[in-house]
Amino acid sequence: MTDRLPHTLRSDALDNRERILDAARAVFATEGLNVPMREIARRAGVGPATLYRRFPTKEMLATEAFTEQMHACHVIVDEGLADPDPWHGFCLVIEKMCELHARDRGFTAAFMSTFPNAMDFDARREYALRSIAELARRAKDAGRLRPDFVLDDLVLVLMANSGIHATSPAAQVAASRRFAALAIQAFQASPDASPLPPSPLSPSRMIVNRP
Repeated sequence: MTDRLPHTLRSDALDNRERILDAARAVFATEGLNVPMREIARRAGVGPATLYRRFPTKEMLATEAFTEQMHACHVIVDEGLADPDPWHGFCLVIEKMCELHARDRGFTAAFMSTFPNAMDFDARREYALRSIAELARRAKDAGRLRPDFVLDDLVLVLMANSGIHATSPAAQVAASRRFAALAIQAFQASPDASPLPPSPLSPSRMIVNRP
């Protein structure tokens, strides 16, 4: 009995951690990041003290909960960069990024937030933005992307995409795909396109700080 107790405690702690992360992912996906920590603890079936012992801040919890999404984001931009046709790669990134964000409202909020203590999350986000900027440069050089496109425009697309609300997850994704197609058409180079108004903010300033 004594020999087995430490293993039991470690197993219980691991179970609690996974329940907390599962609950956080579910509630962040549907309701965003503004859900109170106590509500996450309630849905996980643990006490608030257990939650705060595992994840002292919501920042730490969100960073851990969205590890898979950030990895998926990394894969998407790498796939776009690897495409020999930069316009096709650019379109692929827009389509898949919008769908990824449409499936999880919380991830959009986290991606657009500044997590100063979550260096890995912040580094992955910056990598994604730099990679998309490089892909956009290639698409412009190929004459397919409108020359006045700036990275702010992608940030605006993600912000607008996060405002889509549908009756079901499937409808949400379908609406996001249509929105992405409209955005891509607007981004395509055309001699008849009217010049865009100047962008008011740099991408780094459009990443908003959240408590």
